[in-house]
Amino acid sequence: MTRDTPDACPGVLRLHQAADGPLARIRLPGGRLEPAQTQALAEAARDLGDGAIELTSRGNVQLRRVGDADALARRLAAAGLLPSATHERVRNIVASPLSGRVGGWADVHPLAAALDAGIQGDPRLSGLPGRVLFTLDDGRGDVSTLRGDIGVQALGADEFALLLAGADTGIRVTAARAVEVMLDAARGFLDLRGAGAAGQWRLHEIEGGAERVAEALALSPVAGRVALGDTHDLPIGWLTQDDGLVSLGAGVPLGSLPARTAEFLAAVERPLFVTPWRSVVLADMDEGTAETVVRVLAPLGLIFDAASPWLRVSACAGRPGCAKSLTDVRADAAAAVESGRVRLDRGAVPPPGDVVPAAEVEVGGRQHWSGCERRCGRPRGPVTDVVATAGGYRVEE
Repeated sequence: MTRDTPDACPGVLRLHQAADGPLARIRLPGGRLEPAQTQALAEAARDLGDGAIELTSRGNVQLRRVGDADALARRLAAAGLLPSATHERVRNIVASPLSGRVGGWADVHPLAAALDAGIQGDPRLSGLPGRVLFTLDDGRGDVSTLRGDIGVQALGADEFALLLAGADTGIRVTAARAVEVMLDAARGFLDLRGAGAAGQWRLHEIEGGAERVAEALALSPVAGRVALGDTHDLPIGWLTQDDGLVSLGAGVPLGSLPARTAEFLAAVERPLFVTPWRSVVLADMDEGTAETVVRVLAPLGLIFDAASPWLRVSACAGRPGCAKSLTDVRADAAAAVESGRVRLDRGAVPPPGDVVPAAEVEVGGRQHWSGCERRCGRPRGPVTDVVATAGGYRVEE
């Protein structure tokens, strides 16, 4: 795929003019937020935005209807959420949220911090497209399902597979070399773009791109390859850490976290991890604190039940946020959940091409509701599409 237009991914310093107003995207390398940063985001959403923090499919967050872009930039910089004006849009780093706390072969969160520092420290890497995604998988196979451009997956305590364009290259590196090799791969991607692939924003869009970058690294691959999965269990509910403390995984309905709920999360004074599945993980609590969090935040809408139908539904922005959307998709999806029309099993779907009124859509299993054929925000893997048309919705498997 070659594009004639430049990459227009939004950030904090370059907002996207959505139909409902300016939108800012804040990168969270590794998804980690300290309590003061969570509080700062909540206050910014309340004072400068529409009162909610949107969670994205890359473990970042967005604020909609931003009223004062300069004030937002100042607040985020003071909170440590805008450490680089030149590299802010290219710090797309996803790490296994439970890494170092529950299972996994290795703790990849230190690698996330080192990779972020390495990206910011190289002026040339500011030229990466804002769509490029780095993934750090601790071996459980969760974030590798995102099929990032450049990533590693732990195979042992000190052995990582290098992934390019969402596939194993056969190259193996130690923890000490993982960040260095990923940065070299990013430079290799820029070399390809400079050699005639400037219209490609993702490595998989360049013909033979992964193979050409791997060859430029001059590292000998092994014969075997790691098979990457398409699905994984979401980190939801009570999660006992390896050190005896507790993490709580909570789903956020349709990825919209009210500022007031975020303030409650900040008040717990524990690290918060935003996941690429539009959920959060609050870590390092004793059992008493964790029990209190569930009692307070479950009534506010956070989902601690892994069987909740809310966890099976995602949606694009829809109206009024997107001018291309044919309807208020999120309202229709929420009504389907609340009325019991989102089943646990996949079940049958309407015949291909049939259009169903919004109030009659009944779909089971994992599903994504879209306001138009672009299907923005659609998760990877097996998903039933619920696509808006002029007269209702078309359901496609």
